[in-house]
Amino acid sequence: MTHLRGVKPPVERDSNALTKAPSAPKHLSAYARAEWKRIMPGLIERGIITLGDLGGVEDYCRARGLVREIEDTLRASGEIDMKLCRLQDKAMQTARQLAAEYGLSPVSRARVGSAAGGDDDDDNPMSIGRNRPHD
Repeated sequence: MTHLRGVKPPVERDSNALTKAPSAPKHLSAYARAEWKRIMPGLIERGIITLGDLGGVEDYCRARGLVREIEDTLRASGEIDMKLCRLQDKAMQTARQLAAEYGLSPVSRARVGSAAGGDDDDDNPMSIGRNRPHD
């Protein structure tokens, strides 16, 4: 048995992937709905979101929305409220963790990246740049 602790398997296009982005849930805040609308087209394009994933995507959007709402509250008050700062930090941490699950960060996007359609990928490492004109 191969030990994979700390190594995430590559994410591949799901055979049950959604082909059309569902509307943002009505109960989300305006910021969370905006995040849903921003990220959903890319997730659909990469073919990694199924009906079963929508709850996690909703949680991600809710966390990102909360970060923005707290920022607005902190700016409006003009004071540093440590409880709100800690809550915002926790929401940012949660959003980062969920973003990694769906390929919404640079590192996780590299892992998820070619799931959409890497059919023209050549597995031969010696073929890199073979169609490039010589200098």
